[in-house]
Amino acid sequence: MSDGNYNRNLLPYKDYQSGVRAGRAQMKAQAMRAFENWYTEQYPSASPATTQAALRDFANYLH
Repeated sequence: MSDGNYNRNLLPYKDYQSGVRAGRAQMKAQAMRAFENWYTEQYPSASPATTQAALRDFANYLH
């Protein structure tokens, strides 16, 4: 008779959490690329320093 832990021992440990973290990282990277594309289209005359500051500010909102 099984003790109830047999199948649980065959599963990878905390695989779901690492998948969630990887998905969040991918979504954050996509959001950053989308914002950068939008910003350069909306403000084509913005300096690179201004663009980087806007990207930094946007990244702070994603936390």
